Amino acid sequence: MKLSASRKVLGEKSGDSNPSLRSLVTSWSTIALIAIVATAITVHVTPNNDQEIELEGVPVSLFDLRKLATEVREHFAYEHHEPLFPLKAKDYRGFFFAIIGLMIAAGGGIGGGGILVPIYILVMGFSPKHAIPLSNITVFGGAMANTYLNAKKRHPLADRPLVDWDLILIMEPLTIAGALIGAFLNKLLREEVLAVMLVLLLTFTAYNTLKKAMKMYKAESRQLKEASTSYAAGESELTSIAAEVEEEDEEEAEEALLDDVDGENKDEEELEDVEIEQNTVLQNILERERTPPMGNITLLVVMFVVVLFINLMKGGGAFPSPLGIKCGSTSFWAANFINLGWIFMISLMARSYLLNQYRLKESCGYKYVEGDIKWTPKATITYPIICTFAGFFAGMFGVGGGIVKGPLMLAMGVHPKVSSASSACMILFTSFTATTSFVVFGLLIPDYAVVCLIIGFVATFVGQVALNYLMKKYQRNSYIAFSIGGVVLLSSFLMTIQSMISIAEGTSKPPGGVCGTE
Repeated sequence: MKLSASRKVLGEKSGDSNPSLRSLVTSWSTIALIAIVATAITVHVTPNNDQEIELEGVPVSLFDLRKLATEVREHFAYEHHEPLFPLKAKDYRGFFFAIIGLMIAAGGGIGGGGILVPIYILVMGFSPKHAIPLSNITVFGGAMANTYLNAKKRHPLADRPLVDWDLILIMEPLTIAGALIGAFLNKLLREEVLAVMLVLLLTFTAYNTLKKAMKMYKAESRQLKEASTSYAAGESELTSIAAEVEEEDEEEAEEALLDDVDGENKDEEELEDVEIEQNTVLQNILERERTPPMGNITLLVVMFVVVLFINLMKGGGAFPSPLGIKCGSTSFWAANFINLGWIFMISLMARSYLLNQYRLKESCGYKYVEGDIKWTPKATITYPIICTFAGFFAGMFGVGGGIVKGPLMLAMGVHPKVSSASSACMILFTSFTATTSFVVFGLLIPDYAVVCLIIGFVATFVGQVALNYLMKKYQRNSYIAFSIGGVVLLSSFLMTIQSMISIAEGTSKPPGGVCGTE
């Protein structure tokens, strides 16, 4: 009875029967549909005379002068913000709140950009154009701390690194593709529409994540009560269930061997030959898993470098192309489609690799531990599509991928520690890419950027060490889920306040189109 109940809890992590993932995907799909419909309506009813003039290449016009003035203002806008030193009261308050937010977000490995952007705008007085780059470099500092700490850690249930590189390899490409598409919608939708949809997204995601965290917490409490005589004091719910299932499998194997004692010797010899072959394949797989897969890491790095290069070369809006590519031109759209095609090719390569690994594991009787994902033909299509939604929202709302990918991995059934470490590693890639872009475009305020980078690293380092201590002391992985859910909920609250203030003050601007400067 006890075992069946435990398996019922685990059953939620098996794809189709996972209500947590299904609920998340349903809400995300609804919001994505609303965004697409709103974009279509906006494009249909919004006059675009200025954009037509730009695309026609008129050499001198009021629009050209206005655009030139905007470019100059954007490039040197940080000069209008007071220098960092001497520190002012709003700087102390802003950095203090940022440190608290980063420490809360540290355990979940999701960055905390949804907390930092409102703080930098509302408390420190930065414009959104410069609050977002500062938030990004702060998150980059935190991602470095998380990656440094996680690089030394091992998987809690298997002899392999804590970071799941297979998961990153299949998730990250289409997440980036979704972000590129979402960024275009961000340019086309009104700020009020974006604000409402962002609040809906974060509220649904926070509810779903905190609900799962509570379920994990209750299951852990139940397991800890029953563990006093049956299990070691250091086992968590996941370890206990995995050990229980393994014991049952061993008993079944022993009974099967006893039943077959009187079998034919020839069959036994054939079986031994098959087992030897399977064991060789299995040992090779286990040996490869003990170290980070450098091939996967190299592929991801190459993908990011190419995507960054294409983005910088094509330019767009207020950022002129070094190659002279005009925003809205045939070359501009060709570059975007080449980017998406490159990402899609990497995604297909990742799928092929994971399917080959899955077939090998199935052929040798590989035993998955709790939280592992079986990369079946269906899973290698379903999960990347869901990741596209995560990237789509990250690009459309400018909140960073971690705030949606963290809850997504928990909903997929990934072990909380693996989810946190893998999410932080993905954020390291994306935040570095974005930070590089912001530096090139001149949107990063130098003196504040250095301080934000240091604060991000130190606060995240302290926050993760503290959370790891609490998790080890109280034997609760659910603290990671609470960290993720809490950050998403707090982000929803702060960004709602920021949007309401912006709308009330009349500082929200109408959409400027794909090639607009705002």
